[in-house]
Amino acid sequence: MRADRLISILLLLQHKKKLTTRELAKDLEVTERTIHRDMEALSAAGIPVVAERGKAGGWRLLKQYRTNLTGMKANEIKSLFISPSFQLLTDLGLTKDWYEARQKILASIPSSFQINADDIWNRIHVDTSAWRQSTEKMESFKILQQAIWEDRKLQLNYERADGEYVERDVNPLGLVAKGSTWYLIALSKDQIRNYRASRIKSALLMSETFTRPNDFNLAQYWNSSTQEFIKNLPRYEVDVEVSPIIVQRIKFTGRFVQILKIESPIENGWTPIKLCFDTEQEAKEYILGFGNQIKIIRPNTLKQVIFDMARAVIDFYDQENQMENKMS
Repeated sequence: MRADRLISILLLLQHKKKLTTRELAKDLEVTERTIHRDMEALSAAGIPVVAERGKAGGWRLLKQYRTNLTGMKANEIKSLFISPSFQLLTDLGLTKDWYEARQKILASIPSSFQINADDIWNRIHVDTSAWRQSTEKMESFKILQQAIWEDRKLQLNYERADGEYVERDVNPLGLVAKGSTWYLIALSKDQIRNYRASRIKSALLMSETFTRPNDFNLAQYWNSSTQEFIKNLPRYEVDVEVSPIIVQRIKFTGRFVQILKIESPIENGWTPIKLCFDTEQEAKEYILGFGNQIKIIRPNTLKQVIFDMARAVIDFYDQENQMENKMS
């Protein structure tokens, strides 16, 4: 509704001080022309919205103006009482603070909503942990948080993916939780980089501070970073036919393989499926694990590789049996 959108514009301008037409249109998911019409409506209603021209321009409210729009809708209140990830709150050391804030919010809302607050918590729960999760040790996580809040530089001792340790002086910009895994986003040598928190073996908090980039937006950076990462992931596609015995298991496949396409079963009851792996090695290990229940259609080179691996396993245990027979 337009009235809701006009209120949202006022709240956004009060919070962010100045926003361009494009930014408002993106936040509210409308066209820029709609934003211009909304601004005309606000001006006509006596709201002091001002347009500043130029590169650093945008819409703003006059400094003296503030609105006391404190009324909240049922769904807005409900959204505040959806349970967060307690694991991430624990990592951040904010579990107790979250609980106390929840109690304060509960005390401030209308009594008609207070009755249903506990019921909301019992209906939606967010769990970011994996089914079989290995707990990652984050030795310096508190130091990372302190550096971020205080804009302090850090000296990191970081373990790269290849096992090599490197020293890095960084300007920490933020922390991001991907599932239950934390990443430090930091500026290093004029380039923004991602550091897995569990690989930071030590972090020295430096006395020197830094100035955050004015145009840095953590959420936007992370979204573009992950999209770039996904785009550059290696792909190794395999066409297979799957036995009816394991077709349901394949549909609930693990993290190392992606199902690109499942076709209807053919005459012998087997199902053609196109799988995608990161590497040939992952494809070999995955397919060999199903024995004679998966038939490789293409690539042909993978057939020979699987055959050689299976032969090597047979030869290994054949030698083991021979040794045991000689000793018995």
